[in-house]
Amino acid sequence: MQSNELIQGRDIVVVGQQAWDEELGSNCKNIAIEFSRHNRVLYVNSPLDRITLLRDKNSPRVQRRLSVINGKQKGIIPIQNNLWNLYPDCIVESINWLKSHTLFNNINKINNKRFARSIQQAVSELGFKNIILFNDNEMFRAFYLKEYLKPAISIYYSRDYMLAVNYWKYHGTKLEPLLIAKSDLCVANSTYLANYCRQYNPHSYYVGQGCDLTLFGLTPALSLVDGQIEGPNIGYVGALQSIRLDMELLAYIAEQRPDWNIVLVGPEDEAFKSSRLHGIPNIHFLGPKPAATLPAYIKGFDVCLNPQIVNQVTIGNYPRKIDEYLAMGKPVVATATEAMSIFSGYTYLAHTKEDYLTLIDKALKEDNPTLQAQRTAFASTHTWENNVKEIYKAILTVNPEI
Repeated sequence: MQSNELIQGRDIVVVGQQAWDEELGSNCKNIAIEFSRHNRVLYVNSPLDRITLLRDKNSPRVQRRLSVINGKQKGIIPIQNNLWNLYPDCIVESINWLKSHTLFNNINKINNKRFARSIQQAVSELGFKNIILFNDNEMFRAFYLKEYLKPAISIYYSRDYMLAVNYWKYHGTKLEPLLIAKSDLCVANSTYLANYCRQYNPHSYYVGQGCDLTLFGLTPALSLVDGQIEGPNIGYVGALQSIRLDMELLAYIAEQRPDWNIVLVGPEDEAFKSSRLHGIPNIHFLGPKPAATLPAYIKGFDVCLNPQIVNQVTIGNYPRKIDEYLAMGKPVVATATEAMSIFSGYTYLAHTKEDYLTLIDKALKEDNPTLQAQRTAFASTHTWENNVKEIYKAILTVNPEI
C-alpha cells in the first residue's frame, strides 16, 4: 500500500453489532485487525441489554459483562499490538418492541448516552485523540455517537441490507436513512448497498470485500466427493437456508438433468429438511462439515453453484463463497444480482432457471487450466488489505487532511 493511500498513526473506534467474543467471524473484526496494522484501534462490543441480562443471566458471556459493570474486571482487553477490545460498563434498555417512534427515540438517546460515556472513558484511558468512528451497521445503539463522541470523521459501513430483517425494519426504516445522511461518509461491500446509501448521502462508496482465502488457496490432495458420487457433480457449500436459496431451482436442475448430481454440503434449515428435494435421487445432502474439509469437497465439484433466490436479503449481499470457489479455480454458475456484477468476467450469471441449465453445460464444456488460473488470480485480489485500502481512499476523498 502506497503511503499516499494510507491512513496511519490515527486512533480508530470501531462499533457494530458483533462482539469480539462471538465465535462467528465478521467483516468488522477483519477490518479492525487491518486498521491496527498502522493505527491504534478500540473495538467496542455492544452494551449488555436488559432482555439479554434477564434471559441469559447465567451464561458466561453475560457474567463476563456483569463483572465489568460491577467493577470486578477491567473492561479494556488487549487483543494484539495496537488493538484493544472494550466491554462497556453499562446496561442499556431493550426498546425495540416499542411501537411509538417518539418513545423509542427518547429512550434510545439515553441508551446512546450511556454507551458513549463508557466508550469515552476507555478512549481517555487509552489516550486516544481526535478519533475516527467506524460504525458497522449499528443503526440503533450508535445512532447518536457522532454527537456524543465528536469524532474527527464518522463512517457508516453497510455490509447487509438490514431493513430486510424484521428486528431492524420497523424503527430502522426511519433511523438508518437519517444515520447514513448525517455520517461524514458511507462505505459498502457491494455496489447495491453503495447505491442504496447514495440515496441519502452523496459521499457513499463501494469498497469491495475482503476474504480469508487461506483454506482455499491450496488444492487438497484428495477429494471427498470423487469416488463416492460419480460425476458430473454440481455442488454448493454453505448454510442451506430457504430465505437465501431457491429450492425450486435446485429441484428443476436435478429433474431436468438426471445425469448430473446436485451435491449440497452444509446445515439445513427446517424448510430444506422438509422439502421435496430429499426425494429427488440425484440430489445428495452431505450435511454440515468441518471448515477445514470444505476445500476437499469443493475439489470434487465440476461446477459450483450459488442458486440464490432474489429478495431484499440477498440482492445486495456480497457472497463470500464465490471467492472461495474461484480461489480453487472452479467454474461458478450463480444467480445474477447487482452485487454479483463484479464477478461477471469470472462467473456465469443466470437470470432464469433455463439459464442455469445452459450455463452449467457451458461451464462443463469450456473449463480449462487457463480459465482456472484467471479465476484464482481474480479471487486473490479480494484481500482485507485491499478492502481497507479502499476504505482509506474513500475517507481521504471526503477529507484529505484526516
